[in-house]
Amino acid sequence: MIAEDLPILHEDPWLVAVDKPSGLAVHRGWAHDDVVLTDLLEERYGRDGVHLLGRLDRGTSGVLLVARNGGDVESFREALRAGEGERCYVALVRGVPPDSGLVDYPIPNEPGGPRVEALTSFRLLASRPTEPRTVSLVAAFPQTGRLHQVRRHLRHITHPLIGDANYGRPDLNRALRAAYGLARLALHCPQVRFRHPFSGELLELAAPLPDDLAGPLAKMGFEPKDWAVGSDSPGAIHGEGA
Repeated sequence: MIAEDLPILHEDPWLVAVDKPSGLAVHRGWAHDDVVLTDLLEERYGRDGVHLLGRLDRGTSGVLLVARNGGDVESFREALRAGEGERCYVALVRGVPPDSGLVDYPIPNEPGGPRVEALTSFRLLASRPTEPRTVSLVAAFPQTGRLHQVRRHLRHITHPLIGDANYGRPDLNRALRAAYGLARLALHCPQVRFRHPFSGELLELAAPLPDDLAGPLAKMGFEPKDWAVGSDSPGAIHGEGA
């Protein structure tokens, strides 16, 4: 991928919103990727114009926010935490969770770190019988922003994400990849909403479900209406948590 190919959802003097594809790392970590998202953004906006407001794991796709000025980062984070702030994830999970719920389970915010408060609200969207077992689409709303929060919380309630090599079921991941072509982590951030701290505009940023996830879901019998998420989330959100 080159900088010109990066899908930009919103751009203004203070903020950029990107539709991050699955498989693209956000920044350099232990892996030695040839290209990461911050490289592409810095090529486009300059090194001083890229200040991440959250994180999405390599396998997660969807809306990612970037402040263009380092001094504005806290203003945006406060706006995301405010009452109008809302971030949603759509996840494909094993089994059939309850219709809705709140996961209140402390997790580390960094590898090997102490456990800290973590809250995730969720809502069941749809379920389908597949081979070898039933799977469900869930809308998850992290109310805190911990490392791998959505993934860890869904595993905690015994409904791990499909395609999750760290917290999922390898046998089920392999079976659904072979049967339906699902070759990625089944987690996408389709929408983020918050009040812009500088323009005053209520931003509602949306990233459609990409083909590498929508295609396998369609083969399982899901329809676009099944993964449509309204704006009635259970609560405000932090800036991270995928």
